[in-house]
Amino acid sequence: MNYGKKFLAIVVTGAIVVLAGCGSRKPGAEPNEMVIRLPASGKLTGFDPGMLRDFDSIEVCSHICETLYQYHFLKRPYEIIPLLAEEMPQISEDMQTYTIKIKRGVYFQNDKCFEGGKGRELKAQDFIYSIKRIADIKNLSQNWSLFDDKIVGLDEFREYTKGCKSREDVDYSRDVEGLQASDDYTLVVDLKRPWPQFVSTALADTSTAPMAKEAVEFYGKDIISHPVGTGPFKLKVWQRGSYVSVVRNPNFRIELYPSEGEPGDAEAGYLDDAGKRLPLVDGIVWTIIQESQPAWLLFLQGKFDAMALQKDNFDEVILGNGELTDKMKQLEIHLSPFQEPSTFWVGFNMQDPVLGKNKPLRRAISYALDRQKFIDLFYGGLGHVSHGFVAPQLDSYDPTIKEKGFAVYDPNKARELIKEAEKIHGGELPELKIAMGGTSTFYRQYGQFLGRQLKAVGLVVEVQYMDWPTYIEKVNTRSAQIFTAGVIASMPDAEDFLSMFYSKNWSPGSNRFNYLNPEYDKLYEKVAVMPDNPKRKGLYRKMELMVLEDCPAAFSCHRVIYRLQHDWYKNYKQHAFQHGMGKYRRIDLKKRAAYSELLKKVK
Repeated sequence: MNYGKKFLAIVVTGAIVVLAGCGSRKPGAEPNEMVIRLPASGKLTGFDPGMLRDFDSIEVCSHICETLYQYHFLKRPYEIIPLLAEEMPQISEDMQTYTIKIKRGVYFQNDKCFEGGKGRELKAQDFIYSIKRIADIKNLSQNWSLFDDKIVGLDEFREYTKGCKSREDVDYSRDVEGLQASDDYTLVVDLKRPWPQFVSTALADTSTAPMAKEAVEFYGKDIISHPVGTGPFKLKVWQRGSYVSVVRNPNFRIELYPSEGEPGDAEAGYLDDAGKRLPLVDGIVWTIIQESQPAWLLFLQGKFDAMALQKDNFDEVILGNGELTDKMKQLEIHLSPFQEPSTFWVGFNMQDPVLGKNKPLRRAISYALDRQKFIDLFYGGLGHVSHGFVAPQLDSYDPTIKEKGFAVYDPNKARELIKEAEKIHGGELPELKIAMGGTSTFYRQYGQFLGRQLKAVGLVVEVQYMDWPTYIEKVNTRSAQIFTAGVIASMPDAEDFLSMFYSKNWSPGSNRFNYLNPEYDKLYEKVAVMPDNPKRKGLYRKMELMVLEDCPAAFSCHRVIYRLQHDWYKNYKQHAFQHGMGKYRRIDLKKRAAYSELLKKVK
């Protein structure tokens, strides 16, 4: 889900990722091991939680490193519950002091960074250390905007790190007034002002998961490939560009599968494993496959347990009435639609000398985009046009937003605005450059689509295809002119999305548009300390309209994901805030083993 609070996990448009892993014999799993197998898109950047902001890396890391709180696996509406915390925090009357009890008997995974190779017990100081690492400017964490101007004394600690010559010179024992451990199992956080979303935004975010200080110091810069957390799994192999696997952590505490959920869960089988010790599987393997067709063929062969349905395979899977085809039914493949709380866009760098001061040009680009055609071509019609940027699944979504007309396809209007834009520019507009964070067929086709749409209204564009690290570097350094991206919400509150336009979150923070509106900033700072109520919801909608009027992006779509899973993949309940959910999944090994014979019978 990067905000003035937490970052939304950034997702490049079209990078459809599957939950939990992939791979069996190939990555080294034994035939009788219960190993989840799934594809991933290949944009893994490492597994140091405090430094991550890309979706795929967070997904893997969330199985290794844990947070103080998480969302309940089964309950809807989504309920936040303790994970590493013993209970929900005690909050002072002024809502600025949070006292959090840490579970006893939680141990870091065994690793050679510890004396004797045995993981030590988790302490409250580990959370303080992890937050200080995010604040340390030498680490260049993309998650700093999560805490910027939030915790008493933390900004001063960040200023101190600026004067240090290197990471090694930073003194992490330096006191931060608002981060204290009153004892080994009690964390006390003092905020500068109320932050009602503190738990869901920060304390349930993977970026705040504690990593052992011993590991960070032992592995140095290589910590990205040696995460040492408290989670149910530990990293086994990261073969870059090929696959990544995690295996059961033998040092994991006793944690049980939930015994209650929402109505219908028992009938659906989601409570069959109630009370069983987690994790239910021996490991998870994500195989890197950037093209959708090879992933689909491997899924049909039973090599993957689940995947998202891609547009090229719709006819093979779904009939015109929305039912599964006979072949899919015979293969006992299940299909479940999921309204993903996501928003995608074509973004503009508001600091770019051509685009930033030329609102008619930005609006022309927006009018030039046929969003419904994009959804039809690239998502098989599965999705909704983004008339704003707040996802429809959030309670502050404005159901009248379509009437405001910000997502209208009108090439003639675009041509009129281009004439106006040329007057502002002082002549013919230069070639525009669009940064695409991928080089696969999807990105090539998407780039061609954008090129044709903009050329049709008289704009000349160059689409620049680049690998993910290059793309992120370009966006983070504010050198991308136009870029395609999207986000998936990391919590139910829309403040998540609003933080992307707060000026203090400029790149490399969540405001990758580098948007600045002083009036918006004032409102953002106001709503950030307000509890959830109708007045705040009204301000949310007002702020959304302010952004849409300024046009820092042409918002394109909210995705609907159709997820496929084999009958042997159990406890696969859709979850909007899905990170770390692999511990609840299970494989029916007998059914998986029998699939090859079933496949022979089905034509």
